[in-house]
Amino acid sequence: MNANEVIIPCRLSYANIWEPKQVNGTGDPKYSCCLLIKKSDTAAIAKLKAAIEAVKKDPRALARWGGSVPKNLKLPLRDGDTEKDDENYEGCYFLNANASESRRPKIIDRACNDVLDQDEVYSGCYAKVKIGLFSYSASGNKGIGAGLEVIQKVRDGERLSGGNSTDGFEVLSDDDDSFLD
Repeated sequence: MNANEVIIPCRLSYANIWEPKQVNGTGDPKYSCCLLIKKSDTAAIAKLKAAIEAVKKDPRALARWGGSVPKNLKLPLRDGDTEKDDENYEGCYFLNANASESRRPKIIDRACNDVLDQDEVYSGCYAKVKIGLFSYSASGNKGIGAGLEVIQKVRDGERLSGGNSTDGFEVLSDDDDSFLD
């Protein structure tokens, strides 16, 4: 692994990992995923923070930022307790990672075999995710971003997708369509 790569145990949220999508209908389509990292996973947090510090000291990053670390540097690791009003983010840090349309992330199972069934890896499942940290300076923003590289599903979890649960529905008989008349 490269020094800027980290494997993070996490829960997937907003897992747009099968087809690239535009963000808010603008820009180039990208694969993307939000990684929910338990604050109690101090080892993973320490590895991630160390990798972020390494990027801050990288001569290429410093050159990109005009020779020094900007005061308003945007960092990839954010606090779910303070930045999100969502119970799924409670007690977690979160990090958004993405990949360009031409660099689809590799998606594997516990045995490192490719996952082909899109229903197997989803928002809410637990995974180990390899990200590559990088510096950027674009449109007046300077920061450290996270590239989405490999997703290894570890286990199932409650789906976070919402909207397509069949709760509240029941089997209908032929007489149950009278409301259409």
